[in-house]
Amino acid sequence: MDWTGAILTLLLFIFAIMFLLKKNSSRNKSSPNLPPGPRTIPILGNLHMMDLKKPYRTMLEWSKEYGPIFRIKLGFQEMVVLTGYETIKEALVNQADVFADRPFVPIFEDTTKGFGLVFARGESWKVMRQFTLSTLREYGMGKRTIEDKITEECSVLMKTMETYAGKPFDVTTILTAAVSNIIVSILLGQRYEYEDTKFLQLLKIMSENIRISGSPAVLLYNLFPKLGFLLSARKIIMKNQKKLHDFIQTTFIEYLQDLDENDQRNFIESFLVQQREENMKMRNGGYFHNENLKSLVVDLFGAGTETVANTLRWAILLMMKYPEIQRKVQEEIANKIGDIQPRTSHRAKMPYTNAVIHEVQRFADIVPSNMPYATTMDITFKGFFIPKGMYIVPLLTSVLHDESQWEKPYEFYLEHFLDSERKFVKKDAFMPFSAGRRVCAGENLAKMELFLFFTSLLQKFTFQPPLGTSKDELDLTPAVGLTSIPMPFKTCAVLR
Repeated sequence: MDWTGAILTLLLFIFAIMFLLKKNSSRNKSSPNLPPGPRTIPILGNLHMMDLKKPYRTMLEWSKEYGPIFRIKLGFQEMVVLTGYETIKEALVNQADVFADRPFVPIFEDTTKGFGLVFARGESWKVMRQFTLSTLREYGMGKRTIEDKITEECSVLMKTMETYAGKPFDVTTILTAAVSNIIVSILLGQRYEYEDTKFLQLLKIMSENIRISGSPAVLLYNLFPKLGFLLSARKIIMKNQKKLHDFIQTTFIEYLQDLDENDQRNFIESFLVQQREENMKMRNGGYFHNENLKSLVVDLFGAGTETVANTLRWAILLMMKYPEIQRKVQEEIANKIGDIQPRTSHRAKMPYTNAVIHEVQRFADIVPSNMPYATTMDITFKGFFIPKGMYIVPLLTSVLHDESQWEKPYEFYLEHFLDSERKFVKKDAFMPFSAGRRVCAGENLAKMELFLFFTSLLQKFTFQPPLGTSKDELDLTPAVGLTSIPMPFKTCAVLR
């Protein structure tokens, strides 16, 4: 029996007595209007039926039997799963205010305590989101100032790749560092060298936390938090989170010593100025306290690094897998840009490259399960009753692979974004950043980064598999985790 099976068996013993004593604890609420779903068993609910490594796959299978809206139970946690473009658009966009909350998820409550942005709720979330959006714009999101920082970072990255002289190497570390430097420049007002040990340690523990957060062990902890003392995964996450918070604490203490309210140089300084103003107005404090700052910076650091870096890794892997597509991208770059530095203004002139970037995002499916949502009030949704506070899973992978929206949903197929005249076509079902009130705050920044990094790299290099590896041997199976990342691979960046 593997460790997952052992834990499940242990759960049965530990919770058997609790189940018998807890009156009506596992009884489903009887209502003809509740969404349908698979039959549950005591204590485990539907957990025994779930692929714990990739839960979204099981949910996709259930949607074929129970429809686009169905109800499941994992342990004692009841959830409503939404699948397909039309259903998720109706919920997150058309009913945005109703589907705008976050549920209680133990591992994220442990790490954030409800502060920050991603897993915050209520008025604190609203205040932090508004501050984040306005401050990101202030520091150049979507503007020339941040574009200049990205192009400068592209130059450093390409010089670093040149040092490998066309020999095989793993792009993960330098690519992640390059992308991370963009959000770090906004948060801290500086960049780090790719060899900086402190920077590399921060990237390592952040990546480790994201990976472990999507593991079967943490899934079980979220469902049965009383068993947290048995799981080393939770201990690792909490230890890593403390290291991140300690670094941020030290950083903003340094800024406090030299804070000029009339000359704010980065995101942290802008927050600290708001904190001072709030403290002057309110005796008991408000939302701009240190706990919110630490969680907010960790949220932006993680989200601003992992998704873009992993998407670019997928892009390089896919260009090696499909060299004819890589060649056509390079031809368009040569015809539309030439040898000058790519800028965002070139994007409108480059339909093929734009289509490739969009299809990489769709195919990569970076966050297949999406972040969980919760309802802010009772609602009758498409004929089904969903109560206030219900844990909602808007299955993002079901949108990016919706057969009614995509001609070949499980293939890398550029015609998803190109019409018969080879012009770029925008698709409403393209939702890699989610949608609604909780849509990714850094979406515009991410789009700019993807275009500038991708075009700059393909302008300079041709990416090839190592000698002795054919393109057919390249594995497009994603690794297990909270995000969909490619399996480790090596590439040869050959100068053009």
